[in-house]
Amino acid sequence: MRFPAFFRPLSLLLPLLLTAELRADARLAEVARKQIGVTILYDPAYVVLDYPGGDVEPDRGVCTDVIIRALRELGYDLQKEVHEDMRKHFSSYPKNWGLKRPDRNIDHRRVPNLECFFQRKGWRVPVTDKAEDYLPGDIVTCLLGGTLPHIMIVSDRKDEKGIPLIIHNIGAGTQEEANVLDYEPTGHFRPELPLPVQKR
Repeated sequence: MRFPAFFRPLSLLLPLLLTAELRADARLAEVARKQIGVTILYDPAYVVLDYPGGDVEPDRGVCTDVIIRALRELGYDLQKEVHEDMRKHFSSYPKNWGLKRPDRNIDHRRVPNLECFFQRKGWRVPVTDKAEDYLPGDIVTCLLGGTLPHIMIVSDRKDEKGIPLIIHNIGAGTQEEANVLDYEPTGHFRPELPLPVQKR
């Protein structure tokens, strides 16, 4: 296929852009794996954070912190992005905690808020029971025991049945274990990559 002269530079870049997107998607799982052995505790304590770029101590956190840290390593600050979106569209977010205004210390660390934010970003993809639909770097949510919201990252590694493992903190620090279908996903999100590089 021939492109008009003014389109040719873009046509040459297109394969590179598509390749970069695939690499960036898998990279989310790769950077999440770096948290294994570093984050060794599950600690849901409320902490006053720096802003932007705030984080709890690296040896501790909850399931959402796995996502926050992985995305931040790729240049995407969920704390900042969620807070700014909630400031503008607070009424669109869950009212589970009785708050009347955004709280930049905790809003991005709550699974229902992240589900809402990801959906608003257009990152939601179908929830299925097919292992092949879950790609490395996808973000998946579920309800533990049918009530407790949980979030995890799909690994680029698989179990003996060929089902992707997940990277998460479910109570003993960041781990890579189980498989994505063991948790009966209720939400499935695919960050739009390559992610924007933000100044820190």
